[in-house]
Amino acid sequence: MLGYVFDRSDIVAPFVAALIPECRERGFGKCSTIGILRDDGELVGGLVYRNWHPEFGTIEMSGAAIPGTNWFSRRTIQVMHDYPFYQCGCQMMIMTTLADNLIVQRILAAIGYAFHYIERLGGRDHDGIVATLTVERWETSRYNVNRHRPARTEHQIDEAA
Repeated sequence: MLGYVFDRSDIVAPFVAALIPECRERGFGKCSTIGILRDDGELVGGLVYRNWHPEFGTIEMSGAAIPGTNWFSRRTIQVMHDYPFYQCGCQMMIMTTLADNLIVQRILAAIGYAFHYIERLGGRDHDGIVATLTVERWETSRYNVNRHRPARTEHQIDEAA
């Protein structure tokens, strides 16, 4: 069973950045995080929330994990969306990926994200996708309907990036 550690940006953000080639050098800057832990407490994945715009109700998210760790469970999907939508009060989440990253696109489509194709988003020779998910689409996602969200605990993040 997976565990989650909240708001340990000092550990989770560099871990995630190291797994994403485009982020290795620059990192994420100011952010909030959720780490995904194996049963033995080892960090195997992470979610990074950044560019929080409370006036617009939007936040960007990046995520990555050690390949083969089975970190992307139904519960992880719920945790990754509960923070922005129910704690921060976001009306929309934003994720970006390269246009040729079909695995990530397939996962995001299953959750309910909409896709916006942008030429050269990943550089001169790499087109990209901006994926967006509104709170209304999350509310009707098969990963969220008919579930009871737990009450807020002291271990949840208090402030968005």
